[in-house]
Amino acid sequence: MSEVNAQQVKDLREKTGAGFMDCKTALRESGGDFEGAVRHLRERGLAAAAKRAGRATAEGQIGSYIHVGGKIGVMIEVNCETDFVARTDDFQRLVRDLAMQVAAAARCA
Repeated sequence: MSEVNAQQVKDLREKTGAGFMDCKTALRESGGDFEGAVRHLRERGLAAAAKRAGRATAEGQIGSYIHVGGKIGVMIEVNCETDFVARTDDFQRLVRDLAMQVAAAARCA
């Protein structure tokens, strides 16, 4: 395992958006090779996504949006894994924004 410096980890984090320790581990396992570390992180990300693919998304929010004038209305359901996430302001804002986007797309169609 080769030694990696903070600048290499910072550069990898900026390129991939991965966490600090994940970047450090990827650089160590790839022997300091930047592109090898990017491949390593990509493979780990795909493996993590595959593990989550079978999980149930039994929680979430139902949101609605009625456009001014009342001619276009949207009801949307957005699911997530936990009620903790569903109750956050960010998730509720996401549901509202998605409903608005669907209404805008329906108006343009």
